[in-house]
Order: sequence, then structure tokens, then C-alpha cells
Amino acid sequence: MPSTYPPLNLRVRTPRLTLAAATDELLERLAPVVRAGVVAEGEVPFDDPISLYEDSPVREWRWMQAVWRGRARVDASFWRLYFVVCDDGEPVGMQDLIGRDFAALGTVTTFSWLAPAARGRGLGREARAAILHLAFEGFGAREATTDAFADNHASNRVSELVGYTPNGTAWATRRGEPAELRCWRMTRERWAERRRDDIELSGVEECKPVLLSFR
Repeated sequence: MPSTYPPLNLRVRTPRLTLAAATDELLERLAPVVRAGVVAEGEVPFDDPISLYEDSPVREWRWMQAVWRGRARVDASFWRLYFVVCDDGEPVGMQDLIGRDFAALGTVTTFSWLAPAARGRGLGREARAAILHLAFEGFGAREATTDAFADNHASNRVSELVGYTPNGTAWATRRGEPAELRCWRMTRERWAERRRDDIELSGVEECKPVLLSFR
């Protein structure tokens, strides 16, 4: 049965995977992946603050709390849409789409993670292509940006392969220590050059009135 809260009805489908809005039912199914650990030993891919570095069970609790808080905040200044990445129906990670002052700027950013066992099969690239399709085709975005730490070669490679162009560098902390970020930019024109015709969106029109910032 569809939710009365339209963002929870959003779906993005590609031939390889589905991005399904992060309902409580899907979060419960994804929780064992979070409990098992998203960050391998020696990895520090996320900037502060983030719960995925915490020990279990604090990790699962704070992760769920963050999603619940973010789902509830949808206003003209900020919104964040949370999606569970489903590979053949199995939850294997998350892909988020974030808008700040979207009505005025038309820009979005993205954030994602995959379970270690799901990496290396092109799912990260496919999920990024899917969320960009939602941003540009579904919501009419002008530009998308993303970033990753300079030593996060997998994430930076995904950005490059999907078609982002380099957009300078920045700094952030991870586990309290400063580290350099590589920044990436995707314009609407560049996305249109690579636009795919095999990605299906659902729930977009019903979602627009809830995203108060929609132009």
C-alpha cells in the first residue's frame, strides 16, 4: 500500500538495480548489512560526523536515527531523499540525493555506500547513474556535485566514469583528522549528452508538492 508521505513512494529502476525509498521495512532489511560493518579495516571513506564508524549496536541505532531525522526534514532550505540500493531485490547499500535551496539554485549533491560484498561489480556506478536520472529528468536539476577523499579511488573513479568533471579540491575531517577531498561537477548539459533511456522513475509527480522547494 502506498505511503501517505510521497517521498517514501519514490523508485528508480535500471536493468541492474532498484533505488527504493528507504521505508522502515527496507531499513530493517538493510540493518544486518550495517551491523556486519560497512567500513573495512583501514578504510576511512566518510567525513565527520557519521555513525558508520561506530561499534555495533550503536552503529545501527545512530544510522537509523539519522535516516529518520532526515526523512522528516523537507522544507524550502533543505531536503534529503534516502534510497536503499536493491540488487535483485536484496538491500546492499544506500544512495542519497540532497537539495539545498533547490528552488533558487537547482543544484543537488549525492552520498552513497555499498556493503563490502557488493563492491567491484559496477553497482556503485549504476546507482549513481540512477540517482542522477532522478535529479535531472525527475526534478529538473541544473547541476549535481559530489566529492570524495583523494585516497578513495573507487568513489572518484565512479564519478569520472559516470561523466562528472573535476571541480577543484576541498578539505574535511574524518575521524577528527583533516584530509583532502576531490570535488566533481555534472552540469545538466553534460548529463543530457549521456542520458540513458533505460531508467524508469515512479512516484515523482506525487513527490513534487512535498518538496516545497520544487520550482
